[in-house]
Amino acid sequence: MRRIALIALPFLIAAPVIAQQMTKPGAQDSSRVTAGTYSVDPAHSMVGFEIDHLGFAPYQGLFGDMKGTLTLDPANVAATEIDVSVPISSILTTSAELTKKLPGPNWLNAAANPEARFVSTKVTRDRKDPNKAKVEGNLTLMGVTKLVSADVEFTGAGTNPFNKKAVIGFEAEVDIKRSDFGFKAGLPAIGDDVELEITAEFQK
Repeated sequence: MRRIALIALPFLIAAPVIAQQMTKPGAQDSSRVTAGTYSVDPAHSMVGFEIDHLGFAPYQGLFGDMKGTLTLDPANVAATEIDVSVPISSILTTSAELTKKLPGPNWLNAAANPEARFVSTKVTRDRKDPNKAKVEGNLTLMGVTKLVSADVEFTGAGTNPFNKKAVIGFEAEVDIKRSDFGFKAGLPAIGDDVELEITAEFQK
């Protein structure tokens, strides 16, 4: 038993150090946020969508390759500026056939309108929860621009241990009617209401 204890001793001594190294570098702590302009990290950002399919079940997919900027000052959240976009051709579903079809001329028509873009116009911090905010802005989709409102939650900030850059993360939800943007293919069998769920990381 003593020999086993002696063998285990180095691991017991090293355990606190290993645990510290494994601690998450990001935390939902607004004091970690520094003012400035951040760029989207496309490898860790996406726009998910959910839409009703024929009344049978909700169908989900996503868009990737997001780009854009976030300019903010934690002391003046109302002055935050967001300008982000995603290429329509980046759409991904669980079906290779559908993934190929949706950017086509009879659906999202990516050739004529290659990207969707959101530019903020107003940011209002939640009075009860400082990690949440209402973000209003102009969404341009299929060549049509409409004012939309997003429920946004700050999810974390800190320093990326791999590239040493300051990072800030958010989740957001936006509800739209696709017919408002001229996207009427499949209506009414395929739902008009679309729920967008955005996950975004920005690097300074």
